[in-house]
Amino acid sequence: MQILKGTPVSPGIVIGEAFLLDFEEFRMPRRAVEPEAIEAEVQRFENAVDRVVAEISEDVKRLEESMPDGDLHLIFNGHIAIVRELVPTVVDSIRKYRFTPEHAVSKKIRQTIKLLTSRDDPSGFAARIVADFTDVEKRLLRVLFGRRGDSKSGAAGKSIVFARDLTPSQTMALDRTKILGFVTEFGGKTSHTAILARAHGIPAVVGIADVTREVSGGDTVIVDGTKGILIVEPDGETLKKYRALEKSFISFEKRTAEEMRAQPSETRDGIAVALLANIELPEEAKGAREFGAGGIGLFRTEFLYFDARNLPTEKEQFEKYRSVLQAMDGRPVTIRALDIGADKDVAGIASPERNPFLGLRGIRLLFERMDLFRTQLRAVLRASAFGKARLMFPMISTLEEVKQAKAIVADVREELDAEGASFDPEMPIGVMIEVPSAAIAADILCSEADFLSIGTNDLVQYVMAVDRVNEKIAPLYQPGHPAVLRLLRSVIDAGARAERPVAMCGEMSGDPLFTALLLGFGLRSFSVVPSAIPEVKKVLRSVTIAEAKQIAQDALALPDAHQVVEYLTEKTKRIIPELF
Repeated sequence: MQILKGTPVSPGIVIGEAFLLDFEEFRMPRRAVEPEAIEAEVQRFENAVDRVVAEISEDVKRLEESMPDGDLHLIFNGHIAIVRELVPTVVDSIRKYRFTPEHAVSKKIRQTIKLLTSRDDPSGFAARIVADFTDVEKRLLRVLFGRRGDSKSGAAGKSIVFARDLTPSQTMALDRTKILGFVTEFGGKTSHTAILARAHGIPAVVGIADVTREVSGGDTVIVDGTKGILIVEPDGETLKKYRALEKSFISFEKRTAEEMRAQPSETRDGIAVALLANIELPEEAKGAREFGAGGIGLFRTEFLYFDARNLPTEKEQFEKYRSVLQAMDGRPVTIRALDIGADKDVAGIASPERNPFLGLRGIRLLFERMDLFRTQLRAVLRASAFGKARLMFPMISTLEEVKQAKAIVADVREELDAEGASFDPEMPIGVMIEVPSAAIAADILCSEADFLSIGTNDLVQYVMAVDRVNEKIAPLYQPGHPAVLRLLRSVIDAGARAERPVAMCGEMSGDPLFTALLLGFGLRSFSVVPSAIPEVKKVLRSVTIAEAKQIAQDALALPDAHQVVEYLTEKTKRIIPELF
């Protein structure tokens, strides 16, 4: 049994088989084979070895013919040696432990890689050998899976996905109905993996260094997304303990959801608070309704652009936006304009940059790609005729950007009007507050914006100068830091003075730890992942505004993030002890 610690990003406990997304081309089959099938599996493995050796030999022959004076063929001769050295150990694992050939191969090679990488290697020799072993593993598994095994998309069972990291396009391509949990080597609390996991109630742990080398496909693993713990190959007693904890957590989640669904979103003293949902896909609107969302506070539109070879047409976008507006049946839907760049890179749209988080992203990119911007604006405006739509611009840093964006919207309105198209001419236009300049000058932006929405994911990283997806400095990403809290309060105050609605759609708004604090600051509109709605509602229904203001005042008096979190944890623990 091995216990590894990472960053908890989505609560819950799951137990299942590991699936290495970054490596496996197919889902790893079950680890054990039936006794009567052992010799057939040994034969299948030996046949795969013969085929791989033949493939490598062909590569060697081609190299010798094309580069007779070179020595690259020696590398591939080494691969043949590695394959042959694997045979006795893998066959023994099949016969002794009833491992499938796939699992036995992966297990043995990863043990070897772990040993190689544990040594000091100033010459880089070990790294080259690791690459050789990895190449051999891929060849063997490709042949084995070519004869047997289901592809990822067609796998029958659920599994826990392991990856070095997950890009937005990768996460969007996953069949979420077949995922029990996520574990990654990179990322932090606001990485795309974390956001996706929380949105779908999938337990997740990120930031475990070299985890894809520690785990083999098919291993039994436990993921505790509440405490940030991964347990590999647990013993019987540990399995029993965590199965009970898993059952208890599921029961708590279900009970809270049922209890809160029909309850009004208001404080204990009857002050109404808007509780909206963040979604990435149109079909998630239905789930948001089921959790009791009062609307959509953030509809991310990047999902439409992940295949840069087939950019969405105006008609395709219009139909997606209209479907969400109709699903929400008169409730507000805030559509964020395309926010590509930084950690949401799309090949062919956003070009590689030296410092992408400070580069051409959000509204800056839209101004550069007017074709994308105007097409999206036309689709959003046309969809606004079918519900209560609101438009929001990302990564605003200056008043001039707001004015320029609104001028483009006005031009598109005139264009649609001339065509006789229907749209809401009064559709509200707001801005994201996610860079310090926008937060500090929020009162100025209110002169042009109909509403503000605080994006804490980026705002915290820019205030703290911390890359929010870099696991090496994850502890420095501190939403509870006094500087962040003071800035948040000033934005909310600016909106109140200008009589402009202020919402929060960042991950901080969906963390029950900060609910009472934000209420005390004056925030009256929270937009969270749908699965977080019950817990946030439970907290806000348990406090009065006077109590929330006192909590906010006490928290602001504390000198550092650690003390703030401790204080808020103690307050929240009294309301939802099951979360701690």
